[in-house]
Amino acid sequence: MDQLLNCGFKKKATVKMGREALTQKRRVVIKVGTSTLTHPNGRVNLHRIDQLARVLSDISNTGRDVVLVSSGAIGVGVGKLKIGARPQNTAERQAIAAVGQCELMQLYSKTFSEYGHIVGQILLTRDVVDHEYPRKNVINTFETLLKMGIIPIVNENDSVSTEELESRPQSNAFGDNDTLSAVVATLIRADLLILLTDTDGFYSENPRENPKAELVRHISEITPEIERAAGGVGSARGTGGMVTKLEAARLALSAGIDMVLANGAAPSVIYDIFDGAEAGTWFSASSAAGPEPAKV
Repeated sequence: MDQLLNCGFKKKATVKMGREALTQKRRVVIKVGTSTLTHPNGRVNLHRIDQLARVLSDISNTGRDVVLVSSGAIGVGVGKLKIGARPQNTAERQAIAAVGQCELMQLYSKTFSEYGHIVGQILLTRDVVDHEYPRKNVINTFETLLKMGIIPIVNENDSVSTEELESRPQSNAFGDNDTLSAVVATLIRADLLILLTDTDGFYSENPRENPKAELVRHISEITPEIERAAGGVGSARGTGGMVTKLEAARLALSAGIDMVLANGAAPSVIYDIFDGAEAGTWFSASSAAGPEPAKV
C-alpha cells in the first residue's frame, strides 16, 4: 500500500507548487456523472444542478473557458418517466435517453440562465472525432461557442451510440463519458480536466469494500499498481467506474492535460481546485509545456 500511496509522489513543496499551478488554468472541461446529478432513488437532484450551474457560471465569470460534459440522460429519463429502474432493453434505454436529454438540457438552460449564462448542446459520437472533416467542424463549434461566451454542454448521443448502453465494442461510440470528457479536453486543447464523481478521489483500494482504503492525493504516473487498484464498477445509476476514470486520466496526461478526480456532492470543490487546495486526486501531466495539438 505504501508503494501505491507514494506512486508518482514528489516532495511536498513540489506537489504544493504543482497544485498552485492549477490556479493558472484557463480552459477547463468538467465532467459530472449520473450519481452526482440524481438522488439515490433516481430522481433529479435539483439542488445539486443549481449548485453546479452557479459554480460554473462563476468560474466562467473569471474569464476561463468552461465546458461541461454531463451524463444523466438515461438516469433523468428514468426519473421523468417514473419507471423506477434502468430497463435492460437497448431500444427502451435509447428512447428514455431521448426523453432524459431534453429534460436535462431544459434544467441546465433554466439554471444557467438564472446566473446570466447561455448554454449550448453538443451531442457526439465516436465517428465524429475519428474523421478529419467532422472533427474540424466540431472543434470549430466549440471554439465559436466559447468565443461567444456560451458554455457548451456535451453528452454522447445515446439515441445513436449504444456501446455505453450495451457494454460492448462499437465503432461509433465512446462507451462512457469519462472517456468522452478526456477526448473533448484533447479536442479543444484544454489545460485541465475535472471529473466529479461520488467518491473523494482515487483510493488505494475500493473504499466500498475496505473502509481502511486510503485516498491517493497525487498521481504523476499510471503504474501497474495504480491499475490494479482501479478495479470495480460505478454506482447502479451510472455506467462508469474507476477503471474508466483511470483511462480518462491516461488520455489526458498523454496530451499534457492535468486531471483532478473529486467528489461532486459539493460542486464548490471546483473552487478549491482552482485555489490550489488539496482537493481530490491530482493527476499531474509529465509535460510542463502544456497541451499538445489535438489528436484523438
